[in-house]
Amino acid sequence: MRHMNRGRRLSRTSSHRKAMYRNMVAALFTHGRIITTPAKAKEARPFAEKLITLAKKGSDNLAARRRAIRLLHDPALVRSLFEDLGVRYKDRNGGYTRILHLSRTRIGDGARQVLFELVEGGVPASKTKTEKPRAAVVKDDESAKPAETTSTPEAEASTESAPEAVEAGDSAEASTDGEKAE
Repeated sequence: MRHMNRGRRLSRTSSHRKAMYRNMVAALFTHGRIITTPAKAKEARPFAEKLITLAKKGSDNLAARRRAIRLLHDPALVRSLFEDLGVRYKDRNGGYTRILHLSRTRIGDGARQVLFELVEGGVPASKTKTEKPRAAVVKDDESAKPAETTSTPEAEASTESAPEAVEAGDSAEASTDGEKAE
């Protein structure tokens, strides 16, 4: 009977298992997603979620930071954990990671593969919708009807004077037609 025996051994010694979980979670925090086997992902998930919960306590909590350093053995990774992930998941109550089963298998031994990834700030990374470019209406000087140009919200924020850019483009087009703009 397996009473009070939780977890999988994964054919490793306890020190090897702990090191493997530590390396998997470090790669997860660094890259945001890793590909592994279902058993390894299911075992590493509680370790990762406990570290993120620890990071949510705040960067000013020295005891939490030292505990995370003791578990991860990488002060630079702990710094990014507390400054980035702790802030990102501040309003989320658990469920910081997810496991997606992939249809492919590993080439060497045919093991099933999963995508073990962080959920992006309350919305899963693959389910975030990219914004479509909005049409901005800019009037041409030569014609009375408006000409539509597409721009993204980031481009609008970065360029404060969009009409000047359009005017410069119009004068460049006029010079290519044989007319010189002076």
